[in-house]
Amino acid sequence: MRETDGLRAGPASQQGMRRANLALVLGVIARAPRSRAEVAADTGLTRAAVSSLAEELITAGLVVVEGPAAPSGKVGRPGTALGLNPRGPGGLGAEIGVEHLGACVVDLRGEVRAWRRQEIRNRGRRPAAVLADLAELLRAATVEAGLHPAGLALAVPGLVGDGGGVLQRAANLGWQDVPVAAELRHALRAAGAEQLAELPIDADNEANLGGLAELWLGGAPDHFLHVSAEAGVGGAIVVGGRLLRGARGYAGELGHVPVRPDGPLCACGSHGCLEQYAGETAVLRAAGLEGIRGDWVALLAERAQAGDEEVRAALAGAGSALGIASAGAVNLLDPAEVVLGGGYAQLAPWLMPAMRAELAARVTVRPWSDERLTVSRLGRRGPLLGAAVGVVRAIIADPGRLEG
Repeated sequence: MRETDGLRAGPASQQGMRRANLALVLGVIARAPRSRAEVAADTGLTRAAVSSLAEELITAGLVVVEGPAAPSGKVGRPGTALGLNPRGPGGLGAEIGVEHLGACVVDLRGEVRAWRRQEIRNRGRRPAAVLADLAELLRAATVEAGLHPAGLALAVPGLVGDGGGVLQRAANLGWQDVPVAAELRHALRAAGAEQLAELPIDADNEANLGGLAELWLGGAPDHFLHVSAEAGVGGAIVVGGRLLRGARGYAGELGHVPVRPDGPLCACGSHGCLEQYAGETAVLRAAGLEGIRGDWVALLAERAQAGDEEVRAALAGAGSALGIASAGAVNLLDPAEVVLGGGYAQLAPWLMPAMRAELAARVTVRPWSDERLTVSRLGRRGPLLGAAVGVVRAIIADPGRLEG
């Protein structure tokens, strides 16, 4: 559209301005409860405009009157404070892992209202069967939360392109070109969750959502590399407070960066990938625990804590490979921090010494210190939290979307 086209579209332009102002007002209230006068001061809008917009947000169930505003020190009776409605629309997150399924509901304030996790081996299962189980978990979580979600975001262990609806490849599940959004919608209908089936459904790589959760909830800086593990190895790159997705949405595949080019064949078809040294199968094999079932991260942490030298050596080897891959990313991207998340957060005490050694030896063209290698506070909860909170943040960024 040319700039002059917008000038001729009077009603559409007014509607766009109203929608932008709704988002502006809701964004201020989302940071902390505010009186109408404080919102006007923070936004530059008139008090009359703020009052009108606030009433719209209250009617939409997004904002509530919480009571008297905090004293401002000015003469006169303080106004009433407006805050986000904890009973308003929520965010629904879902997660498909190789060894588990997850569902989470958060309210507009980002508070978790329901959390469900089911340990189940999904590797090699048909997508329809996995999504049927996930639909039941989502239905149960939504009933428990008592909120009506405004959208559903799905974390998956594989490549999702720009469209956000097709899981193009998940080697550790054995899936390829699965329209997960459409199939989940079908599964929700089959589970009797018609309201959930009508929601907007998006899908994203679990490492991306874990990285976003770290940015939003974990206290990470605006520039960081998030390195995580479940069955495979994932990476998320945040630059200037935004996720770096790449030209087609595939950025961050740290697990398939070669650390030893002459190394073993990877499921991706290449050789010597990081995943062949720091992924679940590789670490368990090195620890003499190949073929075990259940929570591999918890088992390794328990045995390492108990002093099992074979497990500690396996984790040190994984840490060395992680350090090599991370050093390359640091030299290329210059992040402020490298954050260990997912399963690596629980295994960090035994991974970090070797990682630090590799980073110190290989990051030599720019300043680097051990303190820049940190551990996520969110751990394995990151991807599911990122999925659910992302839905809520989209509402706050554009409350007008709920009108459609």
